[in-house]
Amino acid sequence: MKVKDLVRDEVTIRFAGDSGDGMQLTGSLFTNTTALEGNDLRTLPEFPAEIRAPVGTVPGVSSFQLHFGSKEIMTPGDECDVLVVMNSAALKANLNMLKKGGIIIANTAGFDKRNLNLAKYGEENNPLEDGSLKGYKVIEVDITKLTKESLADFGLSYKDVERAKNMFVLGLLYWLYNRPMESTIKFLEQKFSKSPDIAVANVKVLKDGYHFGETAELFAETYTVKKAAIGPGEYRNITGNEATVLGLVSAARQANLPLFYGSYPITPASDVLHELSRLKNFGVYTFQAEDEIAAVSSAIGAAFGGSLGITSSSGPGIALKGEAIGLAMMLELPLVILNIQRAGPSTGMPTKTEQSDLLQAMYGRNGEVL
Repeated sequence: MKVKDLVRDEVTIRFAGDSGDGMQLTGSLFTNTTALEGNDLRTLPEFPAEIRAPVGTVPGVSSFQLHFGSKEIMTPGDECDVLVVMNSAALKANLNMLKKGGIIIANTAGFDKRNLNLAKYGEENNPLEDGSLKGYKVIEVDITKLTKESLADFGLSYKDVERAKNMFVLGLLYWLYNRPMESTIKFLEQKFSKSPDIAVANVKVLKDGYHFGETAELFAETYTVKKAAIGPGEYRNITGNEATVLGLVSAARQANLPLFYGSYPITPASDVLHELSRLKNFGVYTFQAEDEIAAVSSAIGAAFGGSLGITSSSGPGIALKGEAIGLAMMLELPLVILNIQRAGPSTGMPTKTEQSDLLQAMYGRNGEVL
């Protein structure tokens, strides 16, 4: 079958599966390769809201969305052109993000009776078979089986083989969008330098996924996204938390003040603590407190002592810090508070975003009381 190569100005891809399916790594590697190819891009990683949600359930689905193009890209995209789903729960959680006529690449092993029941489809209502996906291009691939066949001679454990499924997906998407594999191969060799057999296995699965796309005749088209008009210079991949860290350290240096960061670990604010703790040579002091109240109080004390006092949290922690924040206001101390948003000011849905955090930060009360 002759495959047409079509040029696209922009594309949005969403990878979705269980937390253990490696969708964040898959998305990150596709992102890095795409950046090296000269496309402009924006990403949106989404993590399960529940801690250790049962495998195969909708609350346990993790996803990574990437919007890239040959023009300026300003958002991660409202709808995706391609949705990769590793099981039925991933499809159920993300189908509303796929535009009509879009491509679904489904791991058929994740649509067995057990997974269908866990996703609350019911074993008699397989969406791959009941016609409910008629408005989409559905590509069915038994990724789990093909990965096992690819690594049959490696003698790896069941867990190591399962972990390699995402590389098959990545290889297939590299073929579909004419992306090179070299940077990913280099990454895998470096990441598993102490376990070369794991590195070789992952590279093999990556290549097998790519060649499967070439030979399986499942796709009538491949896609090319040309380079964006990006000015010359050095670029880096950066998240909002990382950018905040650089801004804080730069501000402290310009103000000629030591930076003190008192915090308690909480998703999705913890990365700020992790990044600042690596920058002690810039006069940065980090303190991991025993709770949120102790964290903000330590930052207030540091501010009183002449440092740039900073604390951070998400909705639940900001609520706990409320009284101490009032103390800082009464003392007129220059306290910097980072509110890395969740769904609201209580436990809520830990990694989803909404306006309640913002309203609480602005008005000092929960969003629903306005």
